Amino acid sequence: MKITRNGAVPSKQGPESYFTGQVRMDMEFNTESPARVGGVTVTFAPGARTAWHTHPLGQTLIVTAGLGWARIEGEPKQEIRPGDIVWFPPGVRHWHGAADSTAMTHIAIAESIDGRRVDWAEHVSDEDYLGA
Repeated sequence: MKITRNGAVPSKQGPESYFTGQVRMDMEFNTESPARVGGVTVTFAPGARTAWHTHPLGQTLIVTAGLGWARIEGEPKQEIRPGDIVWFPPGVRHWHGAADSTAMTHIAIAESIDGRRVDWAEHVSDEDYLGA
């Protein structure tokens, strides 16, 4: 058994290469082989978001607080709220983050394959972020 206690590990700032705006990461977890799931609780300040990215085996978000937006490339952005569970299929380009005037927190869960859990791309432009 492994217990990770909230507050036992300092928060990390989301790397600027993967995020726009103020992003805090807490409670990161990784399992040991043969399991391959991992995750992290991410809090986005208003206007903060991920860069475009994909996941080789997909990603699940569980929204726990605030108001956010999520978008799959080529589709309109969607509002996400506490209690929402969001699934991004494998290999689908997307981004997610807080709304422009409200912070948002979610738990992000993804599996790894061949040591990869996420493939990052370019930052989301303000036009893409604020657009429909």
